[in-house]
Amino acid sequence: MLQARDQIVTSDAQRYLLVYMVGVLVVICALIIIFFIIFQKRKNQLLIDKVKQQQKFDEELIKTQQEIQEETLKHVGRELHDNIGQMLVMSTMQMNAVLTAVSSEAKIKVNSAADTLKSTLEEVRALSRTLNSDVILNLGFEATLKNEIARLNKSGLIKAILSISGKKVSFENKKDEIILFRILQEFFSNTLKHAEAEHIHVSLDYWEDHLDIKVEDDGVGFHLDKAEKGSGLINIEKRVELLKGTFQLNSKVDKGTVLTLKYPYKMD
Repeated sequence: MLQARDQIVTSDAQRYLLVYMVGVLVVICALIIIFFIIFQKRKNQLLIDKVKQQQKFDEELIKTQQEIQEETLKHVGRELHDNIGQMLVMSTMQMNAVLTAVSSEAKIKVNSAADTLKSTLEEVRALSRTLNSDVILNLGFEATLKNEIARLNKSGLIKAILSISGKKVSFENKKDEIILFRILQEFFSNTLKHAEAEHIHVSLDYWEDHLDIKVEDDGVGFHLDKAEKGSGLINIEKRVELLKGTFQLNSKVDKGTVLTLKYPYKMD
C-alpha cells in the first residue's frame, strides 16, 4: 500500500510538473508572440515614418524646383520687358524718324517694318507678363488665362477658345493660381510645338469645392503607351502634385490630345 501511495504521489508530482512546464511554455510563447507583434508594429511605424519623410522631402524638393523656375521666369520676363522691350521701343522711334527722310516709294516698306516692330513689341510685353509671377498674382488666374488666350489668337498660329461656367471662386492659396497657369502654359507650348493643331479649347467649370479644367486640341495626337515621358508631362505631374489635385491626359492619333484637371480649393 505504501508503494502504491508513493507511486500516486510521484504521478501527481509529475503531472503538476508537466502542467507547470506547459504553463511556462505557454507564457514564453505568448511573450514571444507579443514581442514579435510589438516589433512588427514598430518596424511598420518606422517604415511609415520613412515614407512620410521621403514624401515630405520630395514635396519640399518639388516646391524648391518650382520656386527656382518661377524666379528664372520672372527674371526672363523682366528682361524682356525692360531691356528687349526698350530696345524695340527705340527701334520703333528710329523707324518713325526714318519715315520723314525717305522717298514715298520707300515709305511703304518702312511703314511695314515699323508695324512689324510694333507688333513684336506688343508680343514681347504680353509674353513678359505671362512669365512674371507677380503679374499673375496681381491679375489672378482667370484674367491671366484670358490674356494668354488672346495672345495665342493674336499670334495667328492657332485659334484658341475659352469657356467658363459656374460662379467664380477665389483660391485660398494665391500661389496655386501661378501653378495652375503654368500647367496650362505647358500644354499650350506642347500643342504649338508638336500637335500641328488648328484649334485649342479651354474650359473652366467652377464647383463648390473644386475647379474642373479641360484643355483639348485637334492636333495629330500620339500613342500614350509609346510616348516618352518628356519634361512637359513631368512638369505637369509635379505641379498637379503640389496642388493636391488629380489629372488625366488622353491622346489618340489624328484625334488630338485632352488634358483634364481637378483642383480642390481647400486642402485637407
